Amino acid sequence: MAPSLLHFKTAAAVAMASAKAAENDNVSRVQLPDKTRNSRVLVLGGTGRVGGSTATALSKLCPDLRIVVGGRNREKGAAMVATLGKNSEFAEVNINNKDSLEAALSDVDLVVHAAGPFQQSQKCTVLEAAIETQTAYLDVCDDTNYAFRAKSFKDRAVDANISAITTGGIYPGVSNVTAAELVHAARSESKTEPDRLRFSYYTAGSGGAGPTILATSFLLLGEEVVAYNKGQKIKLKPFTGMLNVDFGKGIGKRDVYLLNLPEVRSAHEVLEVPTVSARFGTAPFFWNWGMEAMTNLLPAEFLRDRSKVQQLVEWFDPLVRAVDGIAGERVSMRVDLECTNGRSTLALFSHRRLSVGKRHSCFCSSNS
Repeated sequence: MAPSLLHFKTAAAVAMASAKAAENDNVSRVQLPDKTRNSRVLVLGGTGRVGGSTATALSKLCPDLRIVVGGRNREKGAAMVATLGKNSEFAEVNINNKDSLEAALSDVDLVVHAAGPFQQSQKCTVLEAAIETQTAYLDVCDDTNYAFRAKSFKDRAVDANISAITTGGIYPGVSNVTAAELVHAARSESKTEPDRLRFSYYTAGSGGAGPTILATSFLLLGEEVVAYNKGQKIKLKPFTGMLNVDFGKGIGKRDVYLLNLPEVRSAHEVLEVPTVSARFGTAPFFWNWGMEAMTNLLPAEFLRDRSKVQQLVEWFDPLVRAVDGIAGERVSMRVDLECTNGRSTLALFSHRRLSVGKRHSCFCSSNS
């Protein structure tokens, strides 16, 4: 199959097993083919929580890889390199500068774009630079507009003969492949058609992911929610439509609210499910109340302004970090499928540490 820009499909069972092993610091190593064993991988956002976790997972899973930590802070970069060891180095990169990006990509085999947030980004600068330099590309995008803008580069990626994969994080990613498995089982085993698909996500506090997930959450409050009802696209107010969802042992029932997430559109278009929605909730409960209040009190234009949202993040981050110490960083996702014959099935993925579960969802994976 020709290389193309696809929604990332992660092998959920492998991801869960690898995350469990990581908790015990006993990660199985991946044996790469000889021609790729010593490849150079640039992790953009490598000094942040998500990118740093990704770089750490890569170095443990594939010790022969050369990891290039890309970021703007040399001090943080040096600290990450010290943690990763001899097969790593730091590169100062500005992802908004074409020349800086192309220089950084000129001598690497793969770029992993983990420098979020992706919300309200007007261009796919890293992807464009990857195509220009014929460098394989993977991102952990979790924004609908960015994801489908990235997919519009499919023909250019094919012409450049590179693999380019978008939305390769824990959700969408594990969530998309979980939905695909449920739909496939319904059609092949039960001979029925999917009618309604519901994605529900829960993260305690910021999940230990730091200010990036805080910025992501605030920016999503400025986006109109796209959902599908009986085949028709509908637009809804963000952080409304609350449901109380049972995430099982260790987490229990939690309130979740509508957000605009890319798996909704892809599940509707690719899996051909007529009714699809996605919801998210956090803890402690007052964070949900705070996000509801922000949606109602602040203009959408304010919440779509990255610079203004960054100011909010700077104000709230110290308080969020303090509460995180109490809330922990449990993460869970639940996917519910209802079929036309009345059959209902669900899939559940939970982990007590988002930082571990997320990084292994990216690299213990397979395309399908």
